[in-house]
Amino acid sequence: MNPNPSLPAVRRSITVAVGMLALAFFLATTGPAETTAPAKRIPVVLTTDIGGDIDDTWALGSLLKSPELDLKLALGDFGRPEYRAKLLAKFLERAGRGDIPVGLGIDKAKAPAPERQAAWIENYDLARYPGKVHRDGIQAMIDLIMQSPEPITVIVIGPTPNMAAALEREPRIAERARFVGMEGSVRLGYNGKSIPVAEWNVRADPQACQKAFTAPWEMIITPLDTCGLVDLTGEKYRRIRDSRDPISVAIMENYRAWQVQKTNSEDTKPEIRSTTLFDAVAVYLAFDQSLCHMETLGIRVTDDGFTVIDPEAKKMSVATSWKDLGAFEDLLVARLTGVK
Repeated sequence: MNPNPSLPAVRRSITVAVGMLALAFFLATTGPAETTAPAKRIPVVLTTDIGGDIDDTWALGSLLKSPELDLKLALGDFGRPEYRAKLLAKFLERAGRGDIPVGLGIDKAKAPAPERQAAWIENYDLARYPGKVHRDGIQAMIDLIMQSPEPITVIVIGPTPNMAAALEREPRIAERARFVGMEGSVRLGYNGKSIPVAEWNVRADPQACQKAFTAPWEMIITPLDTCGLVDLTGEKYRRIRDSRDPISVAIMENYRAWQVQKTNSEDTKPEIRSTTLFDAVAVYLAFDQSLCHMETLGIRVTDDGFTVIDPEAKKMSVATSWKDLGAFEDLLVARLTGVK
């Protein structure tokens, strides 16, 4: 080392030191923003009457495409448990998520829905599903909720016999879960009509819904007031119809199989537009509500399946109208196609 460095050398040393300090400051202020892990995903259970209306299939695809959500268990509800479990299992397998457990739900003998997507699962062997298949899906859901170190979000996109049965077996699940559902009709009916109706998911089993709607868990619902207005048409729909994304392809295969079994003359609908995508809104509300007007309302379920505002009833967060329906549609399309 030179004990008497020249002035230029001292200047060079100062310049290097200042540069190193500047670099350290830059890394300290910008590094974490680039390396911070994504926000923690929300653990969810899906309970669905998939295989009745086609919107459940769209919702399942949307859920799998939502990075905010972590699907831990999917189970069918409201009868035909083998049929619904096969639809869930094959769809998950096609999506590359054969690791997700599938459960068989309540077998409601009175369930009237035909197996309109049966052609899509013809010759599918549930025993060969790579993931776990729970013959008692209700107990699997209870165990998952009770053993989870964090609250579970249960996304309910169908009638609620599964939830009523789970609450009867283990009421404490309501302390460790939240309910997010596509249920009811508050101020608007189907197709935006100004008269509320007894919406199918509630009307199909009002007593089960009464149990679910009075349990002490946090509740978020999308009634027909918002979910009944979601129909993809035009370029938005064509992007999904023509997408080669595996999930979009599986949705369209199911849509076409479902439409073949429809008894009316709308046999070209899969080529031109979606049906009303009620259930996809419940999936969205599980991670965000910013595109909807949310009201805290007491909601009472009547014996004939109406969901009426009652100040004395259990309070829940209700998506009563849209702030930006177009933005929701754009989000759904972007996620299902993998293209922004």
